[in-house]
Amino acid sequence: MRNLLRIYLKKQGFEVKEATNGSEAVAFANNEPFDVIILDVMMPDMDGWQVCRKIRERHQTPIIMLTARNETKDKVQGLGVGADDYVTKPFEPEELIARIHALLRRANPNQTHVSAQEMVEFPEGTIYPEGRQVLIRENSVELTPKEFDLFLMLARYRQKAFARDALVEALWGFDYAGDTRVIDTHVKNIREKLQRSGLSYNPIQTVWGVGYKFHVPEDRG
Repeated sequence: MRNLLRIYLKKQGFEVKEATNGSEAVAFANNEPFDVIILDVMMPDMDGWQVCRKIRERHQTPIIMLTARNETKDKVQGLGVGADDYVTKPFEPEELIARIHALLRRANPNQTHVSAQEMVEFPEGTIYPEGRQVLIRENSVELTPKEFDLFLMLARYRQKAFARDALVEALWGFDYAGDTRVIDTHVKNIREKLQRSGLSYNPIQTVWGVGYKFHVPEDRG
């Protein structure tokens, strides 16, 4: 699998570095920058879930999970530990390439200038969609690509309550049925990161029985 992917990716112009096991993958991620990481679930030493979780402790690099499993619970587990996309084996190489390019476009947009009209502002913070940056009191918030997409979607349509399954479908693009706790995990991570960056209130409100909405307390404007 690694050999085939290396050959195909290099033909598409990518530079490729391979890890033979989970520990080596974590070491590579910690020692040099990557534009995207492709993880198989079944690996020696540590499985893909463990590797993804360890990488997410220090890095926000886009991660695609590869697995032969097609159960909804496995998708939830992968997305819950910080993966940005999920490809089930067997797959066409063109599909993987398309997903890589989609992640790269979101994580590294070509345009660097952001106009005021494109900003999403809220008390104590600003979201810059093209630069994929969130600032809280001038502090940059390190969100994963999917955390950023989720936060931006909620902030753009403030006061609109989104159901969890609607958020999953909008952000991951697959038909979803079953456990939607992946959204809860991402919301928890966003809240913690915003708080650590200095935001004095919680802008993501839980709508019981529905999902979540962006909400600014009245006394904050």
